[in-house]
Amino acid sequence: MANESLAEIQQWLSATASPLTSLVAGSGSADLAALGKALDGVRVVGLGEATHGTRQFFQLKHRLFEYLVTELGYSVLAMEASESAAPAVDAYVRGGVGDAASVVAGLGFWTWRTEEVVELVEWMRSYNSGRPAAEQVGFAGIDPQRCSASLAVVRKFLSESVPDRLAAFEEGFGFLEDAQPGSAPDPARLVVREAEQLVTFLVAKGADEEVLRHARILERVGDLVCRSKEHKDPAETVFSVRDAYMAEAVVRLADEDPSRRIAVWAHNGHLAASRQTPGLRPMGQHLRERLGPAYYALALLFGSGAFRARRLRPGPWPGPMDGPVVANSIDRGGFNALEGQLAAATPGDHFLNLRDTDNAPPPVKTWLSEPQMFRSYGAYIQRWTYKMQFAPTVLTHEYDGLTYIAKSTPSVPLPD
Repeated sequence: MANESLAEIQQWLSATASPLTSLVAGSGSADLAALGKALDGVRVVGLGEATHGTRQFFQLKHRLFEYLVTELGYSVLAMEASESAAPAVDAYVRGGVGDAASVVAGLGFWTWRTEEVVELVEWMRSYNSGRPAAEQVGFAGIDPQRCSASLAVVRKFLSESVPDRLAAFEEGFGFLEDAQPGSAPDPARLVVREAEQLVTFLVAKGADEEVLRHARILERVGDLVCRSKEHKDPAETVFSVRDAYMAEAVVRLADEDPSRRIAVWAHNGHLAASRQTPGLRPMGQHLRERLGPAYYALALLFGSGAFRARRLRPGPWPGPMDGPVVANSIDRGGFNALEGQLAAATPGDHFLNLRDTDNAPPPVKTWLSEPQMFRSYGAYIQRWTYKMQFAPTVLTHEYDGLTYIAKSTPSVPLPD
């Protein structure tokens, strides 16, 4: 690319960026006005993250949710967390018994068992205190994984109402409690058919809606467990099926109340409105097809620093997945990486609205429509090569906006 084009891109990035004066909740909202304007007409906003272990991402999403609730009328936080365990968090933020650390730990993911997430949950409870139920904010899990709570609910109903079926239930579904998605591939999807039959049986026995809801969660968990990680049709892989289920959960929340506005907390990869791999449809693509421009995908990127992730142990590639959760250092990746280009134009924390590009000069429009390489880490990383790991993104196809955070530090785990 010619130096003149690079200069135009940098000038546009610098002129378009909206600086963020703080990442911490309770800091006012003046610097979020550009985001508020971008969200006009939006019902569902995805709040992304390039890692599951960056303190600043979690803090900023707390601040953004505070803004969405108090200024824009959002009322639900839907999280990439256990659909089964989330009702306990929702009950707590609405004034229920218990403590924030315990209900957050109950979500079953080490990624969310942090001081930052607990602080957000405590803020939700504080906000709800003294407000009527109709004006309170709620918490929802959208990920079918981690179904212990659902097993317990169905088990309790059977033990009280149909105890002679309890042994068969344990034999057919007990293994789902610790099963990982894709861990028991079965093209026949026997456990799914059995779960469907379980729902029919529970209806006949007079189970209430809560029991039936948890039984349907077991159906989705079973589907994930028996899906393959590889398939000639990417839409049939466990990755695509999981994203489809998460999108369905968000749509159910939206359909329950047409006036409801929802913030979705998930990884950038799930929130993207498209993906480079043909047929591999992320959650955001389902939401864009369902909601159109009423869905806004906001990616969060970082420059340098460190983040928490579980390192794969040495062994057959890619290695055993029971390695330690550690802090992993990183730099901004140089000018050839998207993060490096953003930092060169605006070194500090800032927001960029990618829907506002109509008046961008031709080199910028070309740049936005071409793949750019950026960092994307999940809960697991390779031990030695993670620093060289980049993923392609076509910004205006996949995201509606992005926020750049200059410095990442590891999220803070709760004490054992």
